[in-house]
Amino acid sequence: MRSHTGTATSAKTKRHPHDDAPDTAEGFARLVEMEPGPERDALRQELVRAWLPMAQRLAGRFRNRGEALDDLRQVAALGLVKAVDRYDPRRGTAFESYAVPTVTGEIKRHFRDHMWTLHVPRRVQDLRNRVRFARQDLSQISGRVPTVAEIAEHAQMSEEDVKAGLEALDSFTALSLDAELPGSEDGYSLSDALGGPDPALDTVVDREAVKPRIAQLPEREREILYMRFFGDMTQSRIADEMGISQMHVSRLISRCCDRLRDQVMRDAA
Repeated sequence: MRSHTGTATSAKTKRHPHDDAPDTAEGFARLVEMEPGPERDALRQELVRAWLPMAQRLAGRFRNRGEALDDLRQVAALGLVKAVDRYDPRRGTAFESYAVPTVTGEIKRHFRDHMWTLHVPRRVQDLRNRVRFARQDLSQISGRVPTVAEIAEHAQMSEEDVKAGLEALDSFTALSLDAELPGSEDGYSLSDALGGPDPALDTVVDREAVKPRIAQLPEREREILYMRFFGDMTQSRIADEMGISQMHVSRLISRCCDRLRDQVMRDAA
């Protein structure tokens, strides 16, 4: 009798290699057979809660990598939910063997898609990881920074891919604009290297905005504006060229400019 009780208790408390891996085989077997409904949702939530410590342990492996542990735990929990929804015990694989890579992959995708300062294609991110590991290995062996050719040979990559991976190494994080430049002893920072607004850009915008309106002016007025603003001619010289008085030239220029300004302002509104 004692032996029978002990066997029953042992079966009920069966554990996987990890302490936080409960025996949920029966629950998953029931889950795949149940129709959608409240009872199935309740069992699904129970399975997620049972495996949540395992997901949190996996999240802890990625601590101190620039992301808050609570956020990593949320990402791991999301991966666990996906694993519970996709797992099929009829394939003969233990849930833990399926869930661990699923949760880990979700966390890695989070780092890959959300933790980069600059947007970098996934292919380049993969090149970065290969280059980083190869450079670490070679540095430990030779005691110096390996060359591009050495990294390419060690990682079985082309030198072009190695260069792309090396560039991506500097894209994961960014320096503050207030950071002092390397080798600078006078407090010169990155922000000091930034250029300011170019007033000539406003001139380009205004010129492009007024160009179609100038084309609609009468030929004589277009010619006067061209001589004044593009030929840098004085009003007296323009008057001599056109055979009219200087006052007439002044009135024409003023009237054209006012008309063009009003038309451009209406277009902008």
